[in-house]
Amino acid sequence: MLIQRVDGSYESTVCGKVINCFNEIERHEETHKGGQPNEWQPCGEASSYPTSVQRHMITHSGEKPYACKQCGKAFSSSSNLRTHEKTHTGEKPYDCKQCGKAFATSGHLQIHGRMHTGEKPYECKQCGKAFSTSSSLKIHGRMHTGEKPYECKQCGKAFTQLSGLYSHEKIHTGEKPYDCKQCGKAFSRSSHLHSHEKTHTGEKPYECKQCGKAFSTSSSFQIHGRMHTGEKPYECKQCGKAFTQFSGLYSHEKIHTGEKPYECKQCGKAFSTSSHLHSHEKTHTGEKPYDCKQCGKAFSTSRYLQIHGRMHTGEKPYECKQCGKAFSKSSHLDSHEKIHTGEKPYDCKQCGKAFSKSSHLDSHEKTHTGDKPYDCKQCGKAFSTSGSLQIHGRMHTGEKPYECKQCGKAFATGSSLQIHGRMHTGEKPYECKQCGKAFTQSSHLHQHEIIHTREKL
Repeated sequence: MLIQRVDGSYESTVCGKVINCFNEIERHEETHKGGQPNEWQPCGEASSYPTSVQRHMITHSGEKPYACKQCGKAFSSSSNLRTHEKTHTGEKPYDCKQCGKAFATSGHLQIHGRMHTGEKPYECKQCGKAFSTSSSLKIHGRMHTGEKPYECKQCGKAFTQLSGLYSHEKIHTGEKPYDCKQCGKAFSRSSHLHSHEKTHTGEKPYECKQCGKAFSTSSSFQIHGRMHTGEKPYECKQCGKAFTQFSGLYSHEKIHTGEKPYECKQCGKAFSTSSHLHSHEKTHTGEKPYDCKQCGKAFSTSRYLQIHGRMHTGEKPYECKQCGKAFSKSSHLDSHEKIHTGEKPYDCKQCGKAFSKSSHLDSHEKTHTGDKPYDCKQCGKAFSTSGSLQIHGRMHTGEKPYECKQCGKAFATGSSLQIHGRMHTGEKPYECKQCGKAFTQSSHLHQHEIIHTREKL
């Protein structure tokens, strides 16, 4: 049963759904009548309408019959083309009545509205987790099934989401169609452009109710929430390690495969993630667009600026569940946890030496190649890593940005400050497995272990 509303739209009396188009609402009503769904073979998904079958089949065939007249980009559906065209015009006709934010489509506005209401009507039958959109539930379901229906025709890599495939394809083409109007920086995804634009405006509309911290994107807000709950929904099928975000799992899986698909065009160095490549590229250009408002120090990425800010605030949001020690960076917590487990998942293919961090392996591999691509402009000394060059630079400038809050002593590196801090706390986290003696530094432990090795000889 349908009712026509005053504004001309149609409302279903069964579920209350409102649709502007009469044909669409009629098709929607069929779902309430229990019409026999149409099923297609490639993935077994079903729909009540033959047209939906046709649209869905295009995702399997790879056909993209709808092309943008401005940039030539092609899409599998006309609705996706219409949404894309608005990226050229900047048109956002749908405004949120609560916060004023504008959207290109009514669907995006509707999804955004659930952020204000907290509504999550789509629940996973396997684990009970709820989602604000049916597409998020569908994608989440693939975590349980392992299904990856979207495959790259060039390299065969498969993805759980079509957007993941689109982003991946741009690795092969190098395409970055989304330009920032303020600074000209280009991005491969519109969502990355939107996140970047907020670095200019400083907008952070998503606030954590537990600690008050604000975020520029809902995904960052959601990931932050897992810090409070301890939830790690993304698990590696090979080793069982779990992660708070999918990107963490995705990067981790490359440890097992050794895959590094992102290559620097200037020096040929390869990386496992695009973000690591972007950070590396700035070592060639020297670009540091993110300034600290407290001390003026500049950084190549907003993430580095955020981490640096914790030096001023003393914030350490990442806590070890075994010993309670807190860290300013999640990577530092990951490294610390390996002290408890003894895990060293990164092996050198040349000599077999194992490391707890991939960065340590990268540095070690250069001892085999002798590669030192980072030169000091003041004295000409060369270094194997940009971090080593940066620390060396402080020798010339005398900069010591890391200060001990207990005694005021300053240090050129964060690790030196950390080691110094153990003098005050008495902490000795590095323990010899043979005799139980503990040390403040891992290097002291390694020197000590040689004593046992000699004893055996």
